[in-house]
Amino acid sequence: MITSRVATTAGYAGRLGAMAELREDPVTGRTVLLAPGRAARPTTTTPVPAPVAPPADCPFCPGHESETPPELARTGPGAPDTPGWRLRVVPNLYPIVGGGPGVGGSHEVVVLAPEHDRDLSLLDDAEATELFGLLRERARAHAAAGRAHVQTLVNHGRAAGASIAHPHAQLLAVDLVPPAVRAHHERSAAAGADPVATDRATAVTHDGLVLDADALWAWSPWAAASPYETRLSAPDAGCRFADTPDATLAALARATRDVVRGIRVLLGDVAYNVVWHDGPTPGAIAAPGPAPRWYLTVVPRISTVAGFELGTGLLVNVLDPAEAAVRLRGAITDGG
Repeated sequence: MITSRVATTAGYAGRLGAMAELREDPVTGRTVLLAPGRAARPTTTTPVPAPVAPPADCPFCPGHESETPPELARTGPGAPDTPGWRLRVVPNLYPIVGGGPGVGGSHEVVVLAPEHDRDLSLLDDAEATELFGLLRERARAHAAAGRAHVQTLVNHGRAAGASIAHPHAQLLAVDLVPPAVRAHHERSAAAGADPVATDRATAVTHDGLVLDADALWAWSPWAAASPYETRLSAPDAGCRFADTPDATLAALARATRDVVRGIRVLLGDVAYNVVWHDGPTPGAIAAPGPAPRWYLTVVPRISTVAGFELGTGLLVNVLDPAEAAVRLRGAITDGG
């Protein structure tokens, strides 16, 4: 005979943290379970140490230009496919799209700096602005070529999806409007309001601001799905990254760099993603209402989607977003 009982926490009150809370994200529609008590659980696994020296065969280091496909654009002096560049754009040698049957499109890599270990957090103001300007230029080029949507991103570290350690960004221009982009439009129309502005306003109410100025916003989402997840946008960001005014672009470039730098101060050289949540090319979607504002998300990859999340669809965050904002504000000040 099998006997069973419901587990209780009697006798363990000293180990219990704050009560869990369900939160709904107006921007993505996801449901997050905020469970700060989970942060106190013991950890016996250890991360794999990162390599300390660049490999001799890194295809993104200067002098190895012949190891990539012919470059599409660059900033800095020199002839194409020679050293001297500051930023370099090349086709991805292993494209997600555009490499054969399937979704048509184009997949590009933007090398962030000649130095092998100079990631986004280490760029100065001019370098960060130049990077965002080049990404905007490439997004405009793909839109002009008739692509329906351009996805821009930075994957830093293996846990964030990067297969090459040399810091780089990517642009994927596709011939369809992806489901998440379409859903963002529909959610915005159903709400009758800009969900990004709504989420930022909620952050203001709950002390979730990370940076705040006339030209930019950076905040911890009320329903952040993981510790230190941060969103960035601006009052005049508009619905497409490609149309962002120069002053706003520069402000967002510096702010994104500052957020990544603050995360590095808090957590060390962890893996992270920077994701552009952009609108589709005009005419690519029959939108039910005004296009929502575009925004950026910075996500350090320090938590894992495990069995509970996979089985329930609930995302678990062990750090209160307001507390994350306090820590990140301090780290940006200390690291600036």
